[in-house]
Amino acid sequence: MATRIHLCGDLTAEIEGRRVEARLRGRQGRLLFGYLVLNRARRARRDELVEAVWEDHPPASPDAALSALLSKLRQLFELDGRADLRLVLPDGAWVDVEAAADALHRAEGAVARGDWTAAWGPARVVQHIAARELLPGEEMFWLAEQRGRLRAAYERSLELVAHACLEIGGSELDTAERAARTLVEVAPYRDSGYRWLMLVHERRGNRAEALRAYDDLRRLLRDELGTAPAPETQELHRSLLD
Repeated sequence: MATRIHLCGDLTAEIEGRRVEARLRGRQGRLLFGYLVLNRARRARRDELVEAVWEDHPPASPDAALSALLSKLRQLFELDGRADLRLVLPDGAWVDVEAAADALHRAEGAVARGDWTAAWGPARVVQHIAARELLPGEEMFWLAEQRGRLRAAYERSLELVAHACLEIGGSELDTAERAARTLVEVAPYRDSGYRWLMLVHERRGNRAEALRAYDDLRRLLRDELGTAPAPETQELHRSLLD
């Protein structure tokens, strides 16, 4: 039976075919579960778990409160250990955050070997997962780093799709343009989105639009940050002027 856990977007947990997320013990139960899932490759100390669930405002009896949450979790999932704990999921369990990391690795590998069609699918998997917020509505300290990784994976996946679809050409130039424009929107100070957009326009023979994309970046960086485009982007711009 399938075991699937979604931490991005609406939290869902299907353990060997049974949906169990509704049985988690309120907000603290969801936070504890999320933390244990994200750190399931190692053991976590009890004091670490208290901090992860309650951050700077622990209850009067933190160990007792944590024990109550863990007791509830043990009814739903296997927890290995007492003082130091680790969440154990069935073999073959699918976790969206882990799936995104694996898909990004596969997309990177496909681009590295020039297998453009093989890169598209896994890169889209990353986008589908990482476009949604990790445990939305929560602002715990440990979520910031995890969200940063997902955001970086999302942006990198857009670069990979733009690259792969530009190489494939034909009707996939439309997909490359959409990926580049999305990257410009979500990471406006990142040169690569503009570069891929410039390359798409160049491939279509629209040099004026390519130069316009560069000028948009140049003015944004000058006005907002007082900097200039990266050397690689400037070199592409010079090649368009030749």
